[in-house]
Amino acid sequence: MGSAACYHLARRGRRVVGIERHQIPHEFGSSHGSSRVIRKAYFEDPRYVPLLHRAYELWQEVERESGESLLTLCGGLNMGPESHECIVGVLESVTRHRLAHEVLSGRDIRRRFPSFRPAPGDIGVFEPDAGFLSPERCVLSHVRLAVRHGARILSSCVPRSVERSAAGWSVRTDLGEFTAERLILTLGAWLAHHEFDPRPRIPVRVERQVQLWFDPLDPALFAVGRMPVFIHFCEAGCFYGVPAPPGGGVKVCRHHGGATVTPDDVDRRVSEADESDVRGYLRRHLPGADGPLLTGKVCLYTNTPDGNFAIGALADDSSVIVAGGFSGHGFKFASVVGEIVAELATTGRTGHDIGMFSPARFQPA
Repeated sequence: MGSAACYHLARRGRRVVGIERHQIPHEFGSSHGSSRVIRKAYFEDPRYVPLLHRAYELWQEVERESGESLLTLCGGLNMGPESHECIVGVLESVTRHRLAHEVLSGRDIRRRFPSFRPAPGDIGVFEPDAGFLSPERCVLSHVRLAVRHGARILSSCVPRSVERSAAGWSVRTDLGEFTAERLILTLGAWLAHHEFDPRPRIPVRVERQVQLWFDPLDPALFAVGRMPVFIHFCEAGCFYGVPAPPGGGVKVCRHHGGATVTPDDVDRRVSEADESDVRGYLRRHLPGADGPLLTGKVCLYTNTPDGNFAIGALADDSSVIVAGGFSGHGFKFASVVGEIVAELATTGRTGHDIGMFSPARFQPA
């Protein structure tokens, strides 16, 4: 979100300094691991769909400007019981926003996508416009374009203090002191784990999540173009996956259910328990993917109490804009969140409907 905000501010001709405490890219937050699902058939809430339309447009603009391939459309499959609240939510989104889709029976799923073994009673909702993003390349593309438009981006730069100044805000870092009229906080999992004021006071819970890649037993069944990205609401919880790129593995992960941690003390080792949890799912529903584990990475979800984002100016100080609490489903929105933050910072308003994301909703009445 920070790299996208820098890009959108710089392309508007604004002077901007982006400060990143780690290298760019890095593996300590939520923006690494070679793929992130992108979809429009949004079970979380149909109000997200207009933002997704714009996010797709902006990712494609960044692709054209950077010359990088960032977005792969391979279709997406939501599976689960027809009565499951998330399948109901998917159908509500595709119906309300007239999204291209197909409703598939369990038999249809097995015939069309033979890698899957849906549970009895499962249906599928197939969305042709879904796919995946390459997160590290997305971040680097935003950063490089921001620099091309005049931004200064500092990596491995640790903030030491943030204070009010005559210019608005003063940020002291290992690499010098910077002043600005506006302060934009895209802190990820550090949203509630930093010692500086202003504190957004957004109640978030940081959750340890594990990404795993397996060498499939029959690679042809799991190739991009044969297997879609998927989300499966099943008896053991929610699992999702991404097809295997050439020479790579199929990605399968649990969605939510991880331990509560802090970003600085999380165990970043992938354990046998992490692997066996996902293998239990593979053996029931994706048996052809149950090959050797190729690699695994730990990432972090930063969850708000209602699972919705927190984007906007702080109620008690309009010069501070926060974008956080993306609750494990935010990366696909980075392109449009950058645009929203840039609009808020430069004009104090945005043309996008972000009422449901107001940070003020967490403050006492």
